[in-house]
Amino acid sequence: MKTADIVILGGSAAGITAALTARRHYPQKSVLVIRQEKEVLIPCGIPYIFGTVGSPSKNLIPDALVEKASVEILLAEVRSLDPDRKTVETSQGPVGYDKLVMATGSLPSVPPIPGTDLPGVYPIAKDVPSLLALQEELGRAKDVVIIGGGFIGIEFADEIRKAGVDNVTIVEIAPHCLSLSYDTVFCEEAEEALKGRGIQIRTSTKVQAIQGQGHVERALLVDGSTLKADVVILGAGAIPNVKIAQAAGLVLGATGAIKVDRTMRTSVPDVFACGDCAKKFSFFGGRPSTLKLASIATLEARIAGANLYGITRENCGTIGVWSTAIGDLALGTAGLTESAAVGEGYEVVTATVEGPNRHPGGMPGGAPMKVKLVFERNSGVLLGGQVRGNSAAGELLNVMAACVQQRMTAEDIAMFQMGTHPALTASPVAYPLTNAAEIAIGAMRNRC
Repeated sequence: MKTADIVILGGSAAGITAALTARRHYPQKSVLVIRQEKEVLIPCGIPYIFGTVGSPSKNLIPDALVEKASVEILLAEVRSLDPDRKTVETSQGPVGYDKLVMATGSLPSVPPIPGTDLPGVYPIAKDVPSLLALQEELGRAKDVVIIGGGFIGIEFADEIRKAGVDNVTIVEIAPHCLSLSYDTVFCEEAEEALKGRGIQIRTSTKVQAIQGQGHVERALLVDGSTLKADVVILGAGAIPNVKIAQAAGLVLGATGAIKVDRTMRTSVPDVFACGDCAKKFSFFGGRPSTLKLASIATLEARIAGANLYGITRENCGTIGVWSTAIGDLALGTAGLTESAAVGEGYEVVTATVEGPNRHPGGMPGGAPMKVKLVFERNSGVLLGGQVRGNSAAGELLNVMAACVQQRMTAEDIAMFQMGTHPALTASPVAYPLTNAAEIAIGAMRNRC
């Protein structure tokens, strides 16, 4: 029987990160990653296969990353787990372990709509053959319907339209695309950008059925209207991949993911879990969270990999930091939006500033940038922020996330010592974070 000190089930973002972290912390231990896929995709890059990048082969995580760290890879299907015997049964035979990390990820969610089994209907699976088949169909398609106006939906729509498909329509049940991720004004700006790139948007409605004879031909909406469709893409999110864990007796949490504590330990000794398959709780109050992001998965993997032979790290909870791009327009959120904060019961003060991200604004790379910060009124603690701009918005978003995680107050941020340069940042006189904080402080002081 093959054995390894540390066995990791799954070779995507969480599995790779857990393996590399375990190797760094425990260099004397053998580390084995078991995965079924011959090639591992970069999950967040999947939409860009169909436009910007051009093929699945250009969106892969190279095996050299783990092989250089002396991590062994076993290509095999995992069939079962026996925690009592500390063995994993695979298509290549049993594997014994001392410590095990479950990093089995997630599966595409298929909504309960008649016709999702028709040829031409595609959930977004994270495997190369499925994406190649979708790419081949899109090469012939004239009409594409995308169900879901979240990140998957809008990014696929933008890339498919860029690739030359004439008619691309997003169908979203909520009043706006991205409504779970941004406050309304940011959603509206995203929708305007999408429409400007030739994408049709149908909000406040849903697909009642997918129809066709032998292949998808149309999507029937609840109002009785139809949309022509050569291809339908299901962008309705993902569910935790917990079949192996559940069969082995690991306890699941309220969201259907593997229950873990703050150290990423499961209910079974010597078994850890991280990534999309693992339960998450919010940084804000500790309630269960259903967020599934590669950035969250890798954080959890760094915790799990470090804690295998002694607890050194604990999870502070999921803040939620995400971004997307529509052409040159970038949008990001760190922590709670205003609507989410109010929904959680916080009394908030917000401040929004807008100006050029270079000084003067005519500098190369300059673009308008909008920043909105959300503070808890009584304590002044930053709950979250949103940013809209060009590619420079990405790193400002990460600064905002650090401020949220450190529970910085408006006063802390107003006293923030930033580095600026005309070709790289906004002016120190109009730096968006400090100016927004100052505005919020004024609102708090003048609440009466």
